[in-house]
Amino acid sequence: MFWMSDAFLTGLIEEDLHLVDLTSLALGLEGCRGEVVASPKKALAAAAGTEAAARIFRLAGCEAEVLVESGFPASAGEPLLKASGQADRLHAVYKTAQNVMECSSGIACRCRLMAQKAKGASPGIEILVPRKHMPGAKRLSLAAALAGGASIHRTGLSDSILVFDQHREFIGGIEGLAKAIPDMRRRFPEKKLAAEVATGNEALILAKAGIDILQLERFSPGDMAETVKAAKAARPETAIIAAGGVSADNCESLASTGVDALVTSWPYFGRPEDVKMTFAKMPFAQKGASKGSPKPPFALEA
Repeated sequence: MFWMSDAFLTGLIEEDLHLVDLTSLALGLEGCRGEVVASPKKALAAAAGTEAAARIFRLAGCEAEVLVESGFPASAGEPLLKASGQADRLHAVYKTAQNVMECSSGIACRCRLMAQKAKGASPGIEILVPRKHMPGAKRLSLAAALAGGASIHRTGLSDSILVFDQHREFIGGIEGLAKAIPDMRRRFPEKKLAAEVATGNEALILAKAGIDILQLERFSPGDMAETVKAAKAARPETAIIAAGGVSADNCESLASTGVDALVTSWPYFGRPEDVKMTFAKMPFAQKGASKGSPKPPFALEA
């Protein structure tokens, strides 16, 4: 389960719905009942965001049913989600729900594509997504990546130790970092120690010093293969990750170098998938309810 609070989802609603949906109010749609069905315009390798979208409808007082769970494929036109309720409530949140499904499914499909390509070259390799996502979109981005078969590299600064070259400016460069490894391990005995390197020589220095994870930044496939071989010979248990510029175009060649994983933000940035929202008018189930006896617009609870 990937946790998203009601407060987070309510915040998404409030980005679009400030006080009232003026169009629905002007048309008197609070006195109508309807249904909306979400379906992709083309096949999805991995749908995503359907559970969050359903909760968005429920927060508006509608009923919602997830028909395709996140992570599962969907054919073109196949219903992903169905929601029903008061027409003004459906209109108040359907665009937010649609955006969540479209953006999430885009990320999930790109992750699924990369995973298929990379695993074709190296079956045991993993696709990892970093914290380099659109600001404010962490929850949706990470959840969508998981749905597409990726794993999480870092959720943020507090969950792992990863030394960049910018850090090394303050500790005496690569040699200073190598000397600092024993003290870092003493201070954080339960944490893996990771570092980004830009050359094969840097990688070898840190492998010999006992680093747990090497992140090879923008290596060519040839240099990466040589570095993996040398670093693994120096310390076989060191995990080696390729990072920087990793995309669907080069993931196969990088995967074939022997690295354990590919770190990429490429799935985060691309076209959303198209999800069509089809509305239909329905009769009120409640006795006596009609367009002549409207209900007040819904209010989000604090």
